[in-house]
Amino acid sequence: MKKIIWIVGLFLLFIMAGIAQINPKDGGRLEAYKIAYLTKKLDLSIEEAQKFWPIYNNYVSEIRKVKIQHRKMDEIAFEEKVVNIRKKYKTEFTQALPGERVNQFFKVDKEFNNVVIRELHDRELKQLRQQNSRSFKQ
Repeated sequence: MKKIIWIVGLFLLFIMAGIAQINPKDGGRLEAYKIAYLTKKLDLSIEEAQKFWPIYNNYVSEIRKVKIQHRKMDEIAFEEKVVNIRKKYKTEFTQALPGERVNQFFKVDKEFNNVVIRELHDRELKQLRQQNSRSFKQ
């Protein structure tokens, strides 16, 4: 048990150090942060993780496909497809997690996305401020 806590602690350290370095073009590293974040926030046991991650990978794959199609579809149709995927996977996630923790997953997933968006927004603002300060100096 101590080994699992130690590993989760390392993941958290990895997340905190890494969020400051998030690059939207580096999806693999961002996905690693997300996995660590979800693992920590959901407090997944080894057994739960073994059941959860394959379902999660399928879920992410379906969401990604719809996002690719999003460019060609109406906004309402896009959101409807995403909601339908979430409903479908809510049932599937119950095979890995108890009901309330499935709901917690969807909240934590959204929370992570908001953290990333906020970080990217803060970076853009910082970059704009730096550009503006350089322009005023010239």
